[in-house]
Amino acid sequence: MQLLLIHSDNIEYSAQKKTPVAEEEIIPQDSLDEALTVFCAVESSDEDDIEGTVKKAVAEILETSKKLGTKNIMLYPYAHLSSDLSSPKAAVEVLKKMEAGCSCEEDYTIKRAPFGWYKSFKLSCKGHPLSELSRTITPGDVEEKPEKKQVTHEFFVMTPEGEVKDYKDYADNSPLGMLIKKETGMGKESGKEPLHVSLMRSKELVDYEPLSDVGQHRWMPKGKLVRDLLGDYVLGLVLDYGGMPVETPVMYDLGDKAINEHAGKFGERQYRFKSGNRSMMLRFAACFGMFSIMKDMHISPNTLPMKMYELSTYSFRHEQKGECIGLKRLRAFTMPDMHSLCLDMDQTLECFEEQMMMGWQTGKDLETEFAAIFRCTKDFYKDHEDWIKGLVKKSEVPVLIETLSDRVHYWIAKVDLAAIDGQGRPIENPTVQIDVESSDRFDIKYYTDDGEVHPPIIHCSPTGSIERVICALLEKTGTMEVPMLPVWLSPVQVRIVSVAERHNELAEEICNKLNNAGVRCDFDDREESVGKKIRAAGMDWVPYVAVLGDSEAESGKLTVTVRSKSAAGKPFKVELSHDELVEMVKAEIGDRPFRKLYTSKKLSVKPRFI
Repeated sequence: MQLLLIHSDNIEYSAQKKTPVAEEEIIPQDSLDEALTVFCAVESSDEDDIEGTVKKAVAEILETSKKLGTKNIMLYPYAHLSSDLSSPKAAVEVLKKMEAGCSCEEDYTIKRAPFGWYKSFKLSCKGHPLSELSRTITPGDVEEKPEKKQVTHEFFVMTPEGEVKDYKDYADNSPLGMLIKKETGMGKESGKEPLHVSLMRSKELVDYEPLSDVGQHRWMPKGKLVRDLLGDYVLGLVLDYGGMPVETPVMYDLGDKAINEHAGKFGERQYRFKSGNRSMMLRFAACFGMFSIMKDMHISPNTLPMKMYELSTYSFRHEQKGECIGLKRLRAFTMPDMHSLCLDMDQTLECFEEQMMMGWQTGKDLETEFAAIFRCTKDFYKDHEDWIKGLVKKSEVPVLIETLSDRVHYWIAKVDLAAIDGQGRPIENPTVQIDVESSDRFDIKYYTDDGEVHPPIIHCSPTGSIERVICALLEKTGTMEVPMLPVWLSPVQVRIVSVAERHNELAEEICNKLNNAGVRCDFDDREESVGKKIRAAGMDWVPYVAVLGDSEAESGKLTVTVRSKSAAGKPFKVELSHDELVEMVKAEIGDRPFRKLYTSKKLSVKPRFI
């Protein structure tokens, strides 16, 4: 079963039209104020154990309602949460049992929208960190657990000097201020389409794929090149850090107890399906495969910390259709995913610090400004306050701190670094997390004279998903007078513009020399005016545009427009030989990864994708 739980100011519905599977005895319209709205989809696997599924779902709903402090619950059947639905008969049975189960709670108001009807509804969602939650309920026996305390969240800002400040004093229009507004519920979501959505298409990088599921994209040659270069960049970072690359499957068996438990605790939605008589899921990160490798390894304390890395292409999260916009939130994405098995907590803290600084470094390398939030339990903060102050000092910027009264996930501490989009909304990028559950759950251990040890594991994505990196890069161009990607990521780094057809042969010769020297170069041999060719190069954000006419052919010097030094309407031009041009481009690229041109070097034969 898939659940989407929304803390609502108000929810109201009106049944409009019956479907062939509609319930007959219904309440055609109803509403609730200050409610927990529970959108639910009953899945085929739930039919294997209806009672167990209902018991788990009711427990989850009631626990969430208590955390939120509301006793009003609206159950709303919503088939769009899953592509593997149960039979209508089973769905109605489950929904009725859920209604009855929730109604057993004293002083609660439980309402249920009818199944099998086309309905209109209005929903007002509150804006706080727990106002939108998703849960996956899997069939099986329910462990009786003591009632959890309501988790409380406290926020404050810590400065590099170690001072604790009121977060409201920093809630301005800076990146940190925007992050604070989002995390504390002070900000309002913009309804505008993010800037990068139009850019990703107009620059022929990536587009929606209408023949696939929502949130799955097609990558065109230029976008594929950028994506591959970013993958090469992260691999280089991880190898220098001592990470060992592996590759693991994209699907896993939910019949495995450890997989099932870990999947059940993960907040994001999952793709689930049947393979024969086995219930399977698509991975949401590289955790399962790496944990399986670690479990089967012979681990010695002398080999720790042990760092394992995978460029997880793809990871899958069954996000809501309306949430899947551009490159910011997808159902299939590429996640650079590193897991570090550590000896003890002291070594874990040391590795955490190193990996957080790696995240900050990616921001500098990708020319992206990050804001940071560090989250941990109150107990962790109490035990490691001086270490946290050291982290913030090394970050050299104020950091938003969130403390939780109890642990609610596998981690006890994590840091998230976020860029800010053109609407002032955070784009989550690098993350580092201390996991204190998974080694025990997956039986990952090493031995000492005192017995077996289940060590801490650090989860780290040095950049966040590759798609979100590109999202942040494109969003940043909205703040640039002359927009462009970093030169090392530009699909075409140099374009030769021939003035006339008689210059094409020399243009191709120079183009070949630049490509052979490790610079991505194409040339515009089309029968167009020079002005139109230069404008086209500008639209393509080409960093270096070299004009080749009679005077250039005679002098051996190219007239080059350098985009990074130009202003709007004021191109910066310099005369360079092709060797000097290669030297200038390579100096700007530095030690960043390089791949050859993915498109034709002749614009006259280059296809249009959009």
